[in-house]
Amino acid sequence: MAGHSKWANIQHRKGRQDAARSKLFSKFSKEITVAAKMGDPDPDKNPRLRLAIKEAKSQSMPKDNIERAIKKATGGDADTYEEIRYEGYGPGGVAVIVETMTDNRNRTASNVRSIFTKYGGNLGETGSVGFMFDRMGQIIYPATVGDADAVMEAAIDAGADDVESSEDGHVIWCAFEDIGEVSSALEAALGESDSTKIVWKPQTTTELDLDGMQKLMKLIDMLEDDDDVQNVTANFEASDEVMAAL
Repeated sequence: MAGHSKWANIQHRKGRQDAARSKLFSKFSKEITVAAKMGDPDPDKNPRLRLAIKEAKSQSMPKDNIERAIKKATGGDADTYEEIRYEGYGPGGVAVIVETMTDNRNRTASNVRSIFTKYGGNLGETGSVGFMFDRMGQIIYPATVGDADAVMEAAIDAGADDVESSEDGHVIWCAFEDIGEVSSALEAALGESDSTKIVWKPQTTTELDLDGMQKLMKLIDMLEDDDDVQNVTANFEASDEVMAAL
């Protein structure tokens, strides 16, 4: 598992620094509405909805917004969204996965392709880079929750697969289908997590220099700025010096 902690921490820091709060909330609302529409509107009976609400709360989304998103699904006036995944390569040959939720697949495909082309990327077929990632449950705790040994013990007891601890915090990994049980057990032992979600975890990473990182971050920022895009994952790695210079 070595080499991934920096990637996870970059992802974590980037999420924390996201200034576009309203855009972030609209993405959470869409996920909550779709999860509630596809399953039961009661989060206790709907694991996907429970995860969506937990993640929204971790980013301080107001309770009213969450309830409104659920109500939209049960009221029958919710738009019908398709979940479509796009895969390709960014600058420096970095593998990129773009997860979208759209009510117009032609618009989304055109926008995603255009952004890849304009910012030095190359959109491929679905499956062209997906094999380079594992679908995993990711649970993040702050460093203050305990030392590495204590968190590792709690994670093993909860049924997790691996823990990466650093001064930035603890990243706990588990099988994506076990995330509900593992996160509940961890909550009982360690309290509320900073983040609990299902992610694409890269099996290997591509190290970028400052120029490569600047180009890649521009591509990722433009993709994340698109209203149809829910998540962007890339298998990059960068030194602390490069990250500090960004």
